[in-house]
Amino acid sequence: MWATAMTAMRATARDRPNTLGAGVAVKRIQENMDNNNNLMIPAALVDKLVAAQHITVLTGAGVSAESGVPTFRDAQTGLWAQYSPTELASPEAFARNPQLVWNWYEMRRRLVEQVEPNAGHRALVELAAIAPQFTLITQNVDGLHQRAGSVNVIELHGGLFRYRCYECDMPVTAQEWQTGAIPPKCPTCGGNVRPDIIWFGESLPERNLALAFQASRVCDVFLSIGTSGVVAPASSLPYEALSNHATVVEINPKETELTYDATFVLRGPAGQILPALVAKMKQR
Repeated sequence: MWATAMTAMRATARDRPNTLGAGVAVKRIQENMDNNNNLMIPAALVDKLVAAQHITVLTGAGVSAESGVPTFRDAQTGLWAQYSPTELASPEAFARNPQLVWNWYEMRRRLVEQVEPNAGHRALVELAAIAPQFTLITQNVDGLHQRAGSVNVIELHGGLFRYRCYECDMPVTAQEWQTGAIPPKCPTCGGNVRPDIIWFGESLPERNLALAFQASRVCDVFLSIGTSGVVAPASSLPYEALSNHATVVEINPKETELTYDATFVLRGPAGQILPALVAKMKQR
């Protein structure tokens, strides 16, 4: 269903009058750096951001990677390389071998604890303070946005440092669970505690998904940052914004599915581009 919906929205976006064509998108990418290799921010984009009453942001794994957080598959090294993603991140895998899955997420938690939010994370906190209304949606589970100071973050895929019971689904904190077992046991029913992560085969939280789509529909500017644009349903969000006449900005070092539909494309890392964007806004 999501693939069909996204295809329809892409067609709608491409058929809109005055939509930037591929040639214009490439030109914007090429003009992102001047002859001295200095970052250039289009004045028209700054105008849109300053005038916006509601800015919505979607972040993906690329933002966390700039802090040194490996992607799911990049983390599958050494011992973990022998397992497929579904052997480490699915309800069936946890039911079959809960200790293996728990240890995998413990390793990932330790990796995240060793890194810090980057300049991109911090710039989004500044942007939220400037915008009359601001919504931050993330596909990331590492909590780096919150550590940087962002509030009311809409987490589509859960949180690495939150837990719930596999049996009764009650939230569980590290202070509450019964220690000694791997995985820990739920204090309510004695079931296995699991990470509060959306696994393969599970549905995204309905409330968070609804909030994300609503924020995409009503925003004036939508920023897609560090996301590949291929993981549904999050990949539909910028097209939801385009369909409602928002300015859509892609910030990414690489070309994605969104590149030739976005209104502006800024090619580069979020930690470089976002602080420059915020600085330009503050100069107005």
